[in-house]
Amino acid sequence: MSQDTIDTKELGEKIVGVLKTIYDPEIPVDIYELGLIYDVFVNEDQDVKILMTLTSPNCPVAESLPEEVRVKVKSLDLVNDVELELTFDPPWSQDLMSEEAKLELGML
Repeated sequence: MSQDTIDTKELGEKIVGVLKTIYDPEIPVDIYELGLIYDVFVNEDQDVKILMTLTSPNCPVAESLPEEVRVKVKSLDLVNDVELELTFDPPWSQDLMSEEAKLELGML
């Protein structure tokens, strides 16, 4: 791998690190552990596509949370561009939460 080649796996891990700094305002757990991030794609051009959901379609941060995700991920030096796709299929449920999130919320 040359100096010019980006390690997409490493960049993916940095993106996850950023996602873990963003919290749902109603639940004291980050959006990654909550299971709101369905997928993160990184291509060789350092373009990022994030597939995410919200806890409900009527979520009070339906406008601001996806924009916060896009802005924070795009602020990473190695990221060229960010496309964010919001989906409700499948709908979010507590089953998508990590054990860490369930423990934090006293569900385990």
